Amino acid sequence: MNPTKRNYRATFILDNRGKEDSIEQIIEGVKKEIAAVQGDVTAVENIGKKDFVRVTDRKFTGATYVHINFSAPADGPSHLKERLRLNSSVYRTFVQSA
Repeated sequence: MNPTKRNYRATFILDNRGKEDSIEQIIEGVKKEIAAVQGDVTAVENIGKKDFVRVTDRKFTGATYVHINFSAPADGPSHLKERLRLNSSVYRTFVQSA
C-alpha cells in the first residue's frame, strides 16, 4: 500500500558548537532522517546564522537556521521529531503543513 504524502516545510535550528561537523554535513544528516521516515526532500534553504530573540543560555545566543521542504506521510513529522530529539546537532525543529 502506498500512503498518500503531504507537503511540509520544516525549520531547523542547528547547533555545531564544539563539533567537527560543518553545517552542510548536519543538513545532509537531517535529509537522511527525512528519508528514513519515507520523506522526499524537495528544497533546502540555508538562512544563515541569526541571533535568538529570547536567549536561554548566555553562551548560546544564536544559531544557523535552515528551511527544508519535503513530502511525507501524515505521521512523518511526528516520527521525524522523535528521531531528531536525541540528535544534539539539531537544537529545535518546527514542522508545518505547506
